[in-house]
Amino acid sequence: MNIKQDIIQRANHVFYFVIFLAICVVVRLVSVQYFQKDLKGKFWSERVASTLIQRDTIRAMRGNIYANDGSLLATSLPTYVVGLDPTMAKPEYFAKKVDSLGVLLAQIYGDRSARDYADLVRDARIRKRRYVLLNRRRVTFQERQKMLKWPFFRSSAKVAARGGVLRAYYERYHPFDQMAERTIGNLDAKTGRGLIGLEASFQPALAGKNAVGLVEVLSGGVRKPVDDGPEMRPEPGMDLYTTIDVNYQDMAESALRSTLEKYNAAKGCVIVMEVATGEIRAMANLTKQSSSSGPNHYVENFNHALAGRTDPGSTFKLATMMALMEEKAISLNQPVATGNGSMTYHGLGIHDASRTGKGTITARQVFEKSSNVGIHLLMRSYFYSRPDLYCQYLRRFHLTQPTGIHMKGEAMPVVRNPDMKGWSKVSLTSMSYGYEMQITPLQMLAFYNAVANGGRWVRPVLVKQIKLADEIIEDNKPYIAAEPICSKETARKAQELLRGVVEHGTAKHINNPHYAIAGKTGTAQKIVNGKYQVGKYYTSFIGYFPADNPKYSMITVVDSPQGDNIDLLYAGAVAAPVFKAVADRIVAYDIRMHAPIRANTSQPRSSTDLVAGYADDLHTINSTLNINNEPSTEGWVETASNGRWKARPTRSDRVPDVRGLTLRDALFLLENRGFRVLVEGRGKVKEQSVAPGLGIEKASGNVITLTLG
Repeated sequence: MNIKQDIIQRANHVFYFVIFLAICVVVRLVSVQYFQKDLKGKFWSERVASTLIQRDTIRAMRGNIYANDGSLLATSLPTYVVGLDPTMAKPEYFAKKVDSLGVLLAQIYGDRSARDYADLVRDARIRKRRYVLLNRRRVTFQERQKMLKWPFFRSSAKVAARGGVLRAYYERYHPFDQMAERTIGNLDAKTGRGLIGLEASFQPALAGKNAVGLVEVLSGGVRKPVDDGPEMRPEPGMDLYTTIDVNYQDMAESALRSTLEKYNAAKGCVIVMEVATGEIRAMANLTKQSSSSGPNHYVENFNHALAGRTDPGSTFKLATMMALMEEKAISLNQPVATGNGSMTYHGLGIHDASRTGKGTITARQVFEKSSNVGIHLLMRSYFYSRPDLYCQYLRRFHLTQPTGIHMKGEAMPVVRNPDMKGWSKVSLTSMSYGYEMQITPLQMLAFYNAVANGGRWVRPVLVKQIKLADEIIEDNKPYIAAEPICSKETARKAQELLRGVVEHGTAKHINNPHYAIAGKTGTAQKIVNGKYQVGKYYTSFIGYFPADNPKYSMITVVDSPQGDNIDLLYAGAVAAPVFKAVADRIVAYDIRMHAPIRANTSQPRSSTDLVAGYADDLHTINSTLNINNEPSTEGWVETASNGRWKARPTRSDRVPDVRGLTLRDALFLLENRGFRVLVEGRGKVKEQSVAPGLGIEKASGNVITLTLG
């Protein structure tokens, strides 16, 4: 036998051995699956047929989004699918507890009888089903807590749960419903990822870390974890603490909605921002949604404040005036001959809103009266031969770049310059009063805010902090640009101009004696089929308040208002009143904007106009107001003839005497005794329809009328 034959023979032996080994493996597999049982007496083939082990992802609980005062704007609420493995319990436990479980299920769901639920579980156990879905309705967290005390679901150190399955699903919930809906954003129903707004912008932080592990897929598609190791425990997401004030947001939305409905406008937005920090207190966006079945209504389906680019119109004149003042090219008192308010320049018609014209007015009045002709003449005297210099100022004013707010979706502004395609001899003319450009409301507001801030440009911010529990992960401090947008002198003059618009110009009807407003109106014609249309307007008002010590800046936009009188569709009549309505409510709400009233503590007062009340409340009032006539008794008291306090009896089985009390105190006493209270008039309680001291059981119908005076 040669070497070759020896090698072939050995190879044949190895081949036969491998074949034999493979046959043994197959035989073993068949034996295990079809002839051997597991610890529960089931063949492995039956177990595999009824279950499937696979990798699954358990989503982490998404982080919350909070308002500036800690109110919840968005949170994830858990709901639970309730199921049961009826094969887990021992026979004696099952027989003893199954009827009790049926009673409890019937009570919480109310769609079947207790017997039906008990029979459902018994039938599943007879059929040896590993999982039965008890009801398709998901239960709340409060209902889950009750279920954890039920048979089959209860577990403790001594007693393990006997088959109950409560699988959590997290649903996003907005406590304030549609308020700031587009700003907060929403989630993709399938993936659970943020689609728009803050939900999308801060997706990684909010989402947390999902858990991945092995689950047992039971009938009905329910997944039951095979183990409870660390890899099956998701890490919750972080929380966002925004700068939004829910009260300001409500003020902005209600004022905007009212005006949009009044003018049947297409859309609008309001942004309220804190001048010093750039923190946005409100961002309202409403769009008209037509309905064939009823009246039109307004919804938040697009963030106009962040992405709604358009020609800003006359609000842009502030940038033109500031560029001229920085170059010392004009004096605010110099005369400007606007004539009849209409002229032509290189074929471009330039018209003022006033049909009669203003004649010769000062440069200050050009701005206050919003004269397009006047702005054109001021620009022509200096910048028409220096277009690059004018564009440099626009870059310095931060009008050619996004604000950089930490939120996805901000549109890039489009501002022409001589190097761009489409630049013409009249481009600078159109730009001087806010045309041939596309800028968002937020970008214009940031510019005006810088003027209110003395020339310091502050980046708008919506999210102040990101936290994991109580640990601050990210703290967004106010960002102030290193270089001011203009000199202090120019900022001061610009503030004077904005104040003049409200005191003498196009927004004088929103001037009021209680606090000063500074701002500028803007009415831009809309482009339809490539042409600007008279009567189709984008109206806006941008400003700040109080003008002498700016606290808040704000922009209000009303797009495409409708009406028979074109003169009543300009910004001064449409957008400016929205600004005033919101500002009035903010000033009334924010007590920090009011000058403190000095208390006269030199002479203590002897009394108040109260004739009855609760002693603890009166102690507090007297201490605060420095009154030396305090009750010497406790409980409910009233004044005696000598002006001192004495006890007023208030038995629980008698109608109380509420005369002289405030309405709040009277309601407390009467409603706690089962009365339904009707009120007439204003002030303190003067009379009551049911006599005091009468037994409550004799009070007819438990209804009592209070007359206030």
